[in-house]
Amino acid sequence: MSYRVQVRVMPRGGLLDPQGQAVEHALSALGFPDASAVRVGRAIELEVAAESRREAEARVRQMCDKLLANPVTEDYLLEVGES
Repeated sequence: MSYRVQVRVMPRGGLLDPQGQAVEHALSALGFPDASAVRVGRAIELEVAAESRREAEARVRQMCDKLLANPVTEDYLLEVGES
């Protein structure tokens, strides 16, 4: 069976997010001073062949821990659905 997995990777709370700060400053300069606490992350979507949803999630967690996210500075959330 194939599962579609969406991974959302974000900088850990409390850590400096220079890209988020740059976006926040740019928004303010463009006339949007009400935007604050901007954080910038990334979204990754992939399909995984697995016997079960649980196995697909476990495989993608391994992928995140080894490549897709930096475990020291980033957190990730997974959303697993059938393809």
